[in-house]
Amino acid sequence: ILLVEDNPGDIRLVQRIFSKLTINPQIDIATDGVEALKYLHNAMTVIESSLPDFVLLDLNLPKKDARQVLSEIKQHPKLKHIPVMVLTSSRSDGDILSSYQAHANAYVVKPMNFEDFAKVGKAIEDFWFQSSQLPTSVSH
Repeated sequence: ILLVEDNPGDIRLVQRIFSKLTINPQIDIATDGVEALKYLHNAMTVIESSLPDFVLLDLNLPKKDARQVLSEIKQHPKLKHIPVMVLTSSRSDGDILSSYQAHANAYVVKPMNFEDFAKVGKAIEDFWFQSSQLPTSVSH
């Protein structure tokens, strides 16, 4: 999982929640939009299997807006297959619409307490890593 998040508290919270799940995924961190795209482009040049299976993307990021990051991911032939979930504190209809217009796979508002955040983590695991089928390889 690539977590794109600039808030250290939210980073620790996501890491803590995912460490307790059955899948216990490797979580790589990018703290701004530029760093996220650099990570993805570097992963493409190293080996295809180093691309993340899933991206959790905070909406309000420094350096490069998350909508731009999302658009670049979804327009790139080697990245567009990666599910991207926007995980943000914004409940704005405009933010929700613009995220889906940029081809977000899901939009989730960050819960305010640990128990509800843990339920979101479990829902991600149940749906994205157990119920749905993610691609194991991508043709060039």
